[in-house]
Amino acid sequence: MDRLPAIAALVLWAAWGVLTLGFRVAIHVKETGTTGLHGIRAGASASEWAAGILIVAATVAGIAAPILQLTGVAPLLWVNPIVRVAGGIGALIGVAATFGAQIAMGRSWRIGVDPGERTDLVTEGPFAVVRNPIFTTMIVTMVGLALLVANGVAAAAAVGMFVAIELQVRSVEEPYLTEVHGDAYLGYLTRVGRFVPGLGTRRSEA
Repeated sequence: MDRLPAIAALVLWAAWGVLTLGFRVAIHVKETGTTGLHGIRAGASASEWAAGILIVAATVAGIAAPILQLTGVAPLLWVNPIVRVAGGIGALIGVAATFGAQIAMGRSWRIGVDPGERTDLVTEGPFAVVRNPIFTTMIVTMVGLALLVANGVAAAAAVGMFVAIELQVRSVEEPYLTEVHGDAYLGYLTRVGRFVPGLGTRRSEA
């Protein structure tokens, strides 16, 4: 019985990768002729490097967590079975919502930053509720997986992903979008929260 959550987590990880990376890249290539994937560029800031490395490390740890649990290397922590089920449901919703938020970006979708790229500022759909719905749903997914797998490695992966996302958004994404979109983005900062509605707006932080 304890193997089922780990197996379910691996299935969710596979679905997350297929939808939000494989399928989304295929759609973007068809629409724009480019993958939308931007690696860490030469001359990137220390913050950008740190965020990128942390995201990769958290992803690797998250995938490793259910594997280590299946092999008995990372023992299961006690969590109420209802909480574990809720975590699995939350992760499933998070995977679907991440893909939905990616689709809502349309041709402006990307992973990473290219300083020379100029795309439209998306402020409609889920982006009218929070500025970073993709990152919000990624956090929901990671927390759900941590509750489902319920071992220390999964918990560390969720914390690492949260720290990486905070660093990426505050140090990389927001300065880039401010430079590209100017007053339009500054006004958007004032109206819409960073990850949660009403929280992280320019007005609330001031």
